[in-house]
Amino acid sequence: MEKWIALKDLENYPKPDSKEIRSAMDFAVSQVKRNLPEFTDRFPAANSENNFYVPGPNTDWTTGFWTGEIWLSYENAETEEEKEIFRKAGEIQVQSFLERIRNRENVDHHDMGFLYSLSCVAAYKLTGMEDARTAALLAADNLISRFQPVGGFIQAWGEMGEKENYRFIIDCLLNLPLLYWAAEETGEEKYREVAEKHIHTALANVIREDDSTWHTFFMNPETGEPDHGATCQGYRDGSAWARGQAWGVYGTAIGYRYTRREEYIGYFKRVTRYFLEHLPQDLCPYWDLTFGDGDEEARDSSSAVIAVCGMLEMSKYMEKADSAYYTDAARKILRQMIVKYAVKDPKDSNGQLLMGTYSKKSPYNTCQEAGVDECVIWGDYFYMEALHRLLVPDWKMYW
Repeated sequence: MEKWIALKDLENYPKPDSKEIRSAMDFAVSQVKRNLPEFTDRFPAANSENNFYVPGPNTDWTTGFWTGEIWLSYENAETEEEKEIFRKAGEIQVQSFLERIRNRENVDHHDMGFLYSLSCVAAYKLTGMEDARTAALLAADNLISRFQPVGGFIQAWGEMGEKENYRFIIDCLLNLPLLYWAAEETGEEKYREVAEKHIHTALANVIREDDSTWHTFFMNPETGEPDHGATCQGYRDGSAWARGQAWGVYGTAIGYRYTRREEYIGYFKRVTRYFLEHLPQDLCPYWDLTFGDGDEEARDSSSAVIAVCGMLEMSKYMEKADSAYYTDAARKILRQMIVKYAVKDPKDSNGQLLMGTYSKKSPYNTCQEAGVDECVIWGDYFYMEALHRLLVPDWKMYW
């Protein structure tokens, strides 16, 4: 048995019909509504435990994904009464994010977009809430404060300037939309300038010759020259961490959306081809793309739905044949998620998408193992976003 599908075999997979998509979204919204009593003043952890999330404070880099689920539910509510329930919950959470950034509580890292685009930018776009705008702009200021002019990138983690932390990671491509929004909202080009310098540096270095991607990339703090790539959460340095590759798919699409730089379409095609060529038979990637059918390894369903969102976004800007190809691929992967991986019964889980992987330890990486074969909160969010994109093709995204 082959480890991965042949791309031509994608033609044989079915796409979801409108009834399947609507039904899946209705269930997802009902899950969010059921969870509000426990997760309005508190937030779900990054990953479930035995498929159930436990509540905690707004301190992790992942809490914005849950608020994003609330706003997607607000957009999909069936009645005005239900819409008001979601709006109130979302606005309560916005106040938590405003307090967090004002108090600088666990914000010394680059994940401001993950936190504030889906919570506060979304709230401001949907309701005009001024506190949401204030919080998001403070988060954008915090993000540009991590920019390293020597090398031209936003430093991901750690004390600024330390050699062992002088690196960016592929995830940051999804934090940049916060800066594009801030530039549009304020008219101040400093935000856009940092975003465009970072994405230029990232895409010049993070994509390898075979079109797989580095998770992290180190720059020389003295010269600003590229130094070396490494993994933190992938299986080993030379392999392709599935979620990182998916960030590359979505990140290049968003990069093109904001810059219209034609070379980003080429980058998108490269990283997406590699992702699609390393899918197993049921189209749900293993946690690292070096693994496939026959390997006794964990899946990562979150990577599948991140890539789906990226393909649906980029398809809006492509020539007709390319647009149809990536839209079809996205729909076919999403149907596999709906049928085989989505939660169908609240007794089984209070999440949305099963068999995600937060972080899998290997003999060759540096991560701490967490959330293996569990729901992960970003997987839940991107699953809902993917469904919403098919229901509302002209959706004004939160990113």
